[in-house]
Amino acid sequence: MIRQNLPATWRCGRFLFDFSKRKMPLVMGILNATPDSFSDGGKFRTPSDAIAQAERMIANGVDIIDIGGESTRPGAEPVALQEELDRVLPVIEALKDCGVALSIDTYKAETMRQALHAGVDCVNDIWALRQEGAVDAVLEGSADSLGKPCGIVLMHMQRDPQTMQFDPNYQDVISEVSHFLRERAQLLEGLGVAQSRIAIDPGFGFGKSLEHNLQMLADFEQFPQMGYPVLAGMSRKSMLGKLTGRDTNERIAPSIAAAVLAADRGAQIIRVHDVPETVDALKLWEAIQV
Repeated sequence: MIRQNLPATWRCGRFLFDFSKRKMPLVMGILNATPDSFSDGGKFRTPSDAIAQAERMIANGVDIIDIGGESTRPGAEPVALQEELDRVLPVIEALKDCGVALSIDTYKAETMRQALHAGVDCVNDIWALRQEGAVDAVLEGSADSLGKPCGIVLMHMQRDPQTMQFDPNYQDVISEVSHFLRERAQLLEGLGVAQSRIAIDPGFGFGKSLEHNLQMLADFEQFPQMGYPVLAGMSRKSMLGKLTGRDTNERIAPSIAAAVLAADRGAQIIRVHDVPETVDALKLWEAIQV
């Protein structure tokens, strides 16, 4: 169990998460307003279906709802800007006063801008703000009407969603992923972004083999030592299917196990599809922490 030297707070828009007052990681619920996401594509495609799912997650104790309008599964094709906006903005508008933090899962600068204007609290970017205009979008639109700067999640990905799983290669996956994330975070800090706004995500499944993913989980405690809250996202991913032989929607048990293992190694944000089951498991984990 890794609890020492973890970040004390994370500023996420209207929300200041104080980790000194809680041991349980934040639970980020995945809300895919897409037809083709690897696990729940098409289930919450309409705004009404997405909103109903968000309400279920809120009732079950979610801390953050991560809204995405474009699948980033391996081999996924890009979605046009307007189509992405049409998928996510009605959901954001309906949920902006729901009482939990909202995150936008996007790499497009204009989607970031419009989502921040509509009321999201966090930008969660698989490209770590490397796409054109993304850094400027976060800097320009980083405060809501109350003057609270948005949270930022920077993720590591080798190559891009179309090619990332074609023979991923590392000399030292922990060192290389850490170096990339530190470099991206320090770039933002050099532009005036407070360290307390930045979280990092090593990117399980994004340009990693099964062996790379397992090594990152086994040595996960190295990531929190960088000084930023760390997000762990392994929910229903293919790494779990390769280990268990289970289809995507039969991976709840290994997903929960992965969440608890990550929490025990210092993860402070857990991104999941299965909110009630994960919250229950983490409550048990929290109850035995000293």
